[in-house]
Amino acid sequence: MNDDGIFDDLLAANKRYARSAPREFDGIAHQGVMILTCMDSRIEPLEMVGLMIGEAKILRTAGARLTDRGLGAFIMGVHKLKVNRILLVPHTKCAAASMDEVGMRAAIKDASGIDPGDFEFGVSPDQLGNLRADCERLRSHPLIAGFAEVGGFLYDVETGLMSREC
Repeated sequence: MNDDGIFDDLLAANKRYARSAPREFDGIAHQGVMILTCMDSRIEPLEMVGLMIGEAKILRTAGARLTDRGLGAFIMGVHKLKVNRILLVPHTKCAAASMDEVGMRAAIKDASGIDPGDFEFGVSPDQLGNLRADCERLRSHPLIAGFAEVGGFLYDVETGLMSREC
């Protein structure tokens, strides 16, 4: 293992955090909420809907896209962690919605000098179409339908407001 100190600042911050980190949580989503949102650091998933630690489950993907693993997490959340409300929340000014797969592959190649080949990044400029498709995928899944309500929302990074899209 290479220990060149590159993570030392984060480990030091973690030691400070550990002194007051929440303890004694059971892992249940106590408000019955599970949120899929983007990995964008401008988004505070719990705060944007008025929740606190222990009240919701959070998933993050580029562009807030539902993946097969994410679907599995939602199914587990619904049946093991008391989730009964699912929010899919992409956001405005999202890099994952700024180009298609061809454009992203070219951008990655330009930045790295390495051709990513046919790697799928899950990006698409049809952000609202993708949101509707992901909502429908969850709503129609036999292990979600009838067990949890699904809503699709768009978070505006300029105003902090969410609007219901589906």
